[in-house]
Amino acid sequence: MKRTAIARILLLTILWCVSWVNVPAQQQRTGEPEETLIRNATLVTVTRGTLENSDILIRRGKIAAIGKGLKASANARVIDAAGKFVFPGIIDAHSHSMLDAINEGSLAVTSMVRTRDVLNPNDVDLYRALAGGVTTLNLLHGSANAIGGLNTVVKVKYGQPVEDFIFPGAMPGIKFALGENPKRSSNPNLPGVTRRYPNTRMGVEEVIREAFVRARDYRKTWDEHRAAVARRDKNLIPPDRDLQLEPLVEVLEGKRYVHAHCYRADEILMLINLADEFGFKIKTFQHVLEGYKVAKEIARHGAGASTFADFWGYKIEAYDAIPFNAAIMTRAGVVVSMNSDSDERARRLNIEAAKAMRYGGLTEEQALKLVTINPAIQLGIQDRVGSLEVGKDADLAIWNGHPLSVYARVDTTFIDGAVFFDRQQDLARRADILKERAQLEQAEPNRPPARGVSPQAPRGRRPTNSDDDLWEGENNQP
Repeated sequence: MKRTAIARILLLTILWCVSWVNVPAQQQRTGEPEETLIRNATLVTVTRGTLENSDILIRRGKIAAIGKGLKASANARVIDAAGKFVFPGIIDAHSHSMLDAINEGSLAVTSMVRTRDVLNPNDVDLYRALAGGVTTLNLLHGSANAIGGLNTVVKVKYGQPVEDFIFPGAMPGIKFALGENPKRSSNPNLPGVTRRYPNTRMGVEEVIREAFVRARDYRKTWDEHRAAVARRDKNLIPPDRDLQLEPLVEVLEGKRYVHAHCYRADEILMLINLADEFGFKIKTFQHVLEGYKVAKEIARHGAGASTFADFWGYKIEAYDAIPFNAAIMTRAGVVVSMNSDSDERARRLNIEAAKAMRYGGLTEEQALKLVTINPAIQLGIQDRVGSLEVGKDADLAIWNGHPLSVYARVDTTFIDGAVFFDRQQDLARRADILKERAQLEQAEPNRPPARGVSPQAPRGRRPTNSDDDLWEGENNQP
């Protein structure tokens, strides 16, 4: 009887959690109107200025019209946003949200592993990101490897099936890393244990070069095979597939972006020279705290930079940073974005942009681009998101104040025209959630066992303020 009661309580708990998560999602799917008209708002378009007392019409998930005095159908949802601001959905160019694993640190080259395979659509941090106006994430592998795993670009459709998160048509990417993380500087030398290669910065460079030499030879082998097929040669046996090298061939062919974790100027130049040697481009340098020293070289290569406003000093190679980094790179012609690198900072990316403006003397327009159109360009999705323009996806948020104000908050967040966060609904739900929590805490499985024995601790979870510099798996938490 005890087991039956426990099972029944656990089942009810699961059903409650699922219903709490999925109610908004089901409304999006079945009850969402075809049209939504947001009226009388200040539209921060990012690319076409700021429009006062204007309307924005959403139809079938797209921005259908922008202007004054717009009309909608009789069945449209109409929102009076007088005194409020409409801002494009924030894009986080470097995130680890919804990943149940970040680093595959066993090898120096792990280009065969995919973040797509370990997505957790029920990660509550996604909901918190929506509450901060974040609608798109670039989910990156960690920085334990010179060449890491494959990325995933997602829309934050919290409560939907995981397949609905995938951003359609987004360019695939791969994570590289330079410096202390791939050379394992924080790992102690244990007696009798052979350290993983590489152990030095020059070793990191050699690992990347050697991998691309193999990838180039692999591509040549397949090119020769395809040429033989075209000649209709007989008795052909195709080469063995190499899942480690195939993504690197895509990099060589311009079909996959490289997002490279880095800090020091000398290593940034090293990777640029190596990319030039093999004829590919680095799409973004991530973190890039010494980018200001080589901003012209980054711009000349055509790479973007995704950085922090005022976060550094957490390890040796992150000491030589300055608060003007984003501004200096922007003025040199680099497409710069802000990134969170953690769940905790993701919902405050608008404040990161405001800091960059204040510290470096960026204009308001330049600051706004740091979290909208610039990261969209870095991910190759600028034709879909990143600004308020007719024809783009209706990924946007209604703010009660200017998005660069520390006092502003999000009232409503839309993705593809559907509401995925509504502050009023959130506040209305809280009393019921607290009541349900109190009931669950009194349930028998949640009570401490007799004789003072502590209950079994739940499985560890990645801290929300962690990043790929600090957290490398459940069994290696800081």
